[in-house]
Amino acid sequence: MKGLIGRKVGMTQVFAANGDIVPVTVLELGPCPVVQVKTVAKDGYSAVQLAFEPILKKDPSKVAKPQRGHFQKAGVNPHRSVREMILEKDDALKPGDVVTTSVLEGAHYVSVQGISKGKGFAGVMKRFGFKGFPASRGNHEYFRHGGSIGMREWPGWVRPGSKMPGHMGMDTVTVLNLELFRIIPEKNLALVRGAVPGPKGGLVIVERCARKEKREIGKVTAKFVNPLKASKKMSGK
Repeated sequence: MKGLIGRKVGMTQVFAANGDIVPVTVLELGPCPVVQVKTVAKDGYSAVQLAFEPILKKDPSKVAKPQRGHFQKAGVNPHRSVREMILEKDDALKPGDVVTTSVLEGAHYVSVQGISKGKGFAGVMKRFGFKGFPASRGNHEYFRHGGSIGMREWPGWVRPGSKMPGHMGMDTVTVLNLELFRIIPEKNLALVRGAVPGPKGGLVIVERCARKEKREIGKVTAKFVNPLKASKKMSGK
């Protein structure tokens, strides 16, 4: 399995091995118990359903009856968040197992998915970076507008997806290739170098990201290609 569920704690700074100060985002990842395992033979795809943040209140009425049955079947206490993680192949995980930050050991880069901060209603200049109108003579009370949105006689309507004022933020955002700076397994923490979407306390999904690692390995191997062989290949000899 490539990732797990967590929560954004905030930002801090740590010292690197060479003494440099590195700004990092602190993520609390897991522990995530396995609630359900899906296989190719039974469900058509391979995945595992993880839970995060147990509900501390003992009153069973705080959890819906179908959800209580789903957790009881796996032998897991009710949790607030449940997400699925796609598996590349059927794993040896079973309901009741606990997944920790150990799944990220050896990874150098991760992708983080979260809900971006809500900005409320915003105009086109803040939402899309419009330039606005000239603030010179002849212009009155029309500085931050979006301009004309009309079409000609044909088609005679506003095209869908036009950039207009509206609700900004609260979108699902995935940031790729963030450097996994350090893992603190005893505290279930991971330090990520880079911007993580969402506010403090926001739910995040962290997965291993091998795209950049493969790209860097390809660059290293390309440096050690024999130039004589490469020139013969290009000349066709």
